[in-house]
Amino acid sequence: MPGIVRPKFYTPKEVSVHNTPEDLWVSFLGKVFNLTPLCEKYKGEILLKPIVQAGGTDISHWFDPKTKNIRSHIDPLTGCRIPYTPHGRFVHVPPPFPDSNWANDFGRPWWRDESYCIGLLSIKTRNIKIINTLTSQDEIIEVCSEETMEEILQRYLKFNAHASSYTWKYDCLNLEMDKTLAENNIIDEDGDFYELGMNDDTFLQAIHLYFNDDLTEA
Repeated sequence: MPGIVRPKFYTPKEVSVHNTPEDLWVSFLGKVFNLTPLCEKYKGEILLKPIVQAGGTDISHWFDPKTKNIRSHIDPLTGCRIPYTPHGRFVHVPPPFPDSNWANDFGRPWWRDESYCIGLLSIKTRNIKIINTLTSQDEIIEVCSEETMEEILQRYLKFNAHASSYTWKYDCLNLEMDKTLAENNIIDEDGDFYELGMNDDTFLQAIHLYFNDDLTEA
């Protein structure tokens, strides 16, 4: 539908490289959050440590998938329900007991603040081989199964800056660039390859790129 902006999808590998306080991403409950601004704001505070240690990883286990809030448990000493943070209490999590030093005027906790959200984590990634028929060069790239061919083209631009000047084909048929691999009948065969022990790149589905030479057009 016009006006709807598609979310950007990321692979777990893309998230994993952002693992320092100066550049920190995490994923949880299917979303990818860039917490670099949070790290800058709370730089040097001990409550930031668990977040920094988790940089680049998926922290879905920190949250209740139903409430989208921090998991909780019953404190055996007080019998009260408190946040469950086995890796240590972190930024915006209240203390287990009343504490006059805790400032709760930050507004939304960061895990509820969509301004940190930069996209979605791919449910399933795929490796595909892209062959440039003009140069005979091929590249194997990891893509998100949810991405359209146009979005995959954007990933491929670092290997071929003129990728938009090519016709993309699979099995001799032109690909529809606004559709995903599956929607273009490029079926995900990872499960079959795994069962057969064919885990190398020899049998990857190949997408062929044909250069559009305008001079040949009548």
